[in-house]
Amino acid sequence: MARPTSRRTVLGAAIAAAASAGTLSAAGPAAASPMAGPVGAAPSSGRNAAAAPLVDNRFWSTYTDWRCGDPAGTAAVSGRRPGVVITTPAGTVDYTDPHSGRGARWEYATWTSPVHRSAVPATEVIASWNAHTPAGTWLQVELAGTYSDGTDTPWFVMGRWAAGDGDIRRTSVDDQSDGKASIWTDTFAVDDAASGLRLTSYRLRLTLYRRPGTRLTPTVWRLGAMASDIPDRFGVPASEPGLARELVVPRYSQNTHVGQYPEYDNGGEAWCSPTSSQMIIEYWGRRPTADDLAWVNPDFADPQVCHAARFTYDYQYEGCGNWPFNAAYAATYRDMSAVVTRLSSLTDLETLIRAGIPAITSQSFLEEELTGAGYGTAGHLMTVIGFTADGDVIAGDPASPSNEAVRRVYRRAEWEKIWLRTKRYNASGKVVSGTGGVCYVYWPAAATPAQRRALEAVGIH
Repeated sequence: MARPTSRRTVLGAAIAAAASAGTLSAAGPAAASPMAGPVGAAPSSGRNAAAAPLVDNRFWSTYTDWRCGDPAGTAAVSGRRPGVVITTPAGTVDYTDPHSGRGARWEYATWTSPVHRSAVPATEVIASWNAHTPAGTWLQVELAGTYSDGTDTPWFVMGRWAAGDGDIRRTSVDDQSDGKASIWTDTFAVDDAASGLRLTSYRLRLTLYRRPGTRLTPTVWRLGAMASDIPDRFGVPASEPGLARELVVPRYSQNTHVGQYPEYDNGGEAWCSPTSSQMIIEYWGRRPTADDLAWVNPDFADPQVCHAARFTYDYQYEGCGNWPFNAAYAATYRDMSAVVTRLSSLTDLETLIRAGIPAITSQSFLEEELTGAGYGTAGHLMTVIGFTADGDVIAGDPASPSNEAVRRVYRRAEWEKIWLRTKRYNASGKVVSGTGGVCYVYWPAAATPAQRRALEAVGIH
C-alpha cells in the first residue's frame, strides 16, 4: 500500500510556506511572464455544475504540437514518434542535487507550450510526460497559469526527472506556494477551493539538460496535464454495468518484497504503485532486460518489481507513489505512452477494458468499506483488469499475500465510491480527502483504431 502522507490531502488544503527559490543558480532559464494573451473570464455563478465537465486533458504529442510551442534552443523532430530535442543550448546552469549533494554544470534548452485555456476552470492540475533521457541528460517540467481573478501564478516546478539515477536524483519540489495555490508533490492545488478561485489557463515549460560539450539530448514525446474541478463528495451514484470481460494481466504482489531495498520507501510493503505499473507494462509485452536487472539480488523473486520501485522513487517525497513519475517510468519502455488523468465512472473504465486497455486506479478506504480486501489504507494503487457479468470489478491487487492471490473481485458500488469520492472519514472519524478518480493509463504508442477511439472517449488524445 502507498505510504500514508499528508501530500495526498490536497483537496481543500492550504500551505503557509512561501514559494521555494529552488536550487538552480541565477545562470538558469530566466522566468518569463507566466501567461500571454487575454485572461479567461471567471465562470458564472449561475453555471450548471451538474452539466459542466469536471476534467480537461491537454497533451502535446504531434509534430504540429511541438512546432506550435515557443523554443529556446530546442527543435521539433518528426518521424514515427515526433518529439522535442536540444539543438543549440540556450545557456548553462549550475545545479546542486539536494539529495546527493553533488554539484554540476549543465547546458539547457527550453520548450514552452502555447497557453491552454482549460474547458474546466480547475482546482487541481497534474502534469505528466513521456521521454527518453540517456545518461548525461535530464529534464524539468514547470507549470504557470492564470487564475479566475485575473492574476498570474509564478512558474511552479512539477518535477525534475531522469529515467536513471546516476546523474540526478529524480525529485518533486516542496514548499512551493504563491498564497493562492500550492504544489503537493505532483499536484497543483488551489488552497481554498470553497473561495471560488480557479485556474483558468496554463502553460507548461520543459527544460532539457545535458552534459556540457556533448551532443546528448533528452527526447520528449508527450507532455501535458489533467486539470479538474471535482466537487466535494463522500459518495457517487453507482453506474450501471455495461461489460463482462477480463484481460489477462501478470500478477505481482508487493508483499513478497517486504524488507527488500528499504532505501526505496521502506521496501515492498509500500510498493503498490510500481508493482501495479509493472503488471500493466508487462501486459503490453514490455519488461526490463537481464542487464537492467543485474543490480537486483538474484535471490529475490520478481526482480522487475524491485526495478520499478527504484526507478519510480521520488527522493523528496521518499516514496514510489509519485503519479507522474510512474507514468514516466512506464513510457521508458519501447513505444509506450502513459498519462495521469481522472475518470468519471466505472463506465469509463469499461470503455478502456473493452478496447483491451487495463488501468491503474488510486483509492483509500477503511477495511469495512471494501468487502474482501481484508485491510484498510490511506492510499493504495490497484490495477483494473476487467468486469464480471454482474458488473463487479476484477482487480489486480498488489496488497495480496502472494502472486496467486492478486486477482480479486470487488463489489462495483463499493469500488466506485472509494475511487471517485473526494472526502471520506478515516478510522478516527476525521474527514480526510479521497483521490476523486485518479487513474494511470498506459498504452502502446502505435495504438489500434479501437484503442484510439476508447482513449478519446475518456478524454485522452
